[in-house]
Amino acid sequence: MMRVCWLVRQDSRHQRIRLPHLKAVVIGRSPETKITDKKCSRRQEFEEETESHGLETHRKRKRSGDSDSIERDVAQEGEPGTGLDPRSSPTQCSVPAKKGEDASTKKESLGHWSQGLKISMQDPKMQVYKDEQVVVIKDKYPKARHHWLVLPWASISSLKAVTWEHLELLKHMHTVGEEVIADCAGSSKLRFRLGYHAIPSMSQVHLHVISQDFDSPCLKNKKHWNSFNTEYFLESQAVIQMVQEAGRVTVPDGMPELLKLPLRCHECQQLLPSIPQLKEHLRKHWPK
Repeated sequence: MMRVCWLVRQDSRHQRIRLPHLKAVVIGRSPETKITDKKCSRRQEFEEETESHGLETHRKRKRSGDSDSIERDVAQEGEPGTGLDPRSSPTQCSVPAKKGEDASTKKESLGHWSQGLKISMQDPKMQVYKDEQVVVIKDKYPKARHHWLVLPWASISSLKAVTWEHLELLKHMHTVGEEVIADCAGSSKLRFRLGYHAIPSMSQVHLHVISQDFDSPCLKNKKHWNSFNTEYFLESQAVIQMVQEAGRVTVPDGMPELLKLPLRCHECQQLLPSIPQLKEHLRKHWPK
């Protein structure tokens, strides 16, 4: 007998919504659902998937004008406290408030958006290349014509967790990044950079491989620009050298302030007052 999963309001103000097997259900903030909380998007997509150990429910947040260069997929496992019990049939799935829960614990759960890369790296549709050590995926919100992420299969939360033992892995990630450029953009005249964000928003260390045109509708604000065009972006080779010499990666203080710097063209250093004007200016530097 196939289990059934339901989306249930805890305050019982709306009838429960059945989640069809392997089909997406799009709901959201509207008069029909009586959801008025503006923290909830007008389009919330819920998917049900069958796992070998029970059911798993994915909630994909879709917001117009999403400004993040990452996939904010939220997965809630069938565990005590999640509102999803894989041992019962039919199954009721709710999104309970977790008051008093430690913030770090939330982020470690696959249910937190910061864990989205761990989900994306398993998705064959996102994968560009993979081997025994790493996988390369397309950035869901690319900030340039070509923007990939190289991630290790080994669980490494961030650069802070990198040690001597990861040195060869970092070198391999860099080599794979260069190979992806050659294979996927070999005929392009665009320049590329490989590097890491000093303070990434996503868990699981990942190497950005990005072309320097920054021709993308997903590049929308100063934070986006400065995260790739100031010292906030740590060059891959510099990170490798740091680990080689000190056994760890040291991120200087004051990094968040770099994201607030004025917009400056990375090619000619001209200051621009806004993102639209910066993008218009960048066209002058694109290869013909």
